[in-house]
Amino acid sequence: MAEKKWEVTKVRYCDHVGHEVSFETEVVYPNDYLPDAPRVVARRCSNAKECNMFDKPTCAWCGTNPNHEPL
Repeated sequence: MAEKKWEVTKVRYCDHVGHEVSFETEVVYPNDYLPDAPRVVARRCSNAKECNMFDKPTCAWCGTNPNHEPL
């Protein structure tokens, strides 16, 4: 069975919330006997819930503004 893990990709200061947030990536690791590379399934921000409550779109990591990439 494959193993899923959320891993911290980067930690950055966010201008929208005024403190550091971590960008996380969900990676699926195959079984030991399969030669496949790990696959990225999803990405998220540790502060996404709070950012989604703003009146205006924030960034792509929160899912509200695909045009702004903070990395």
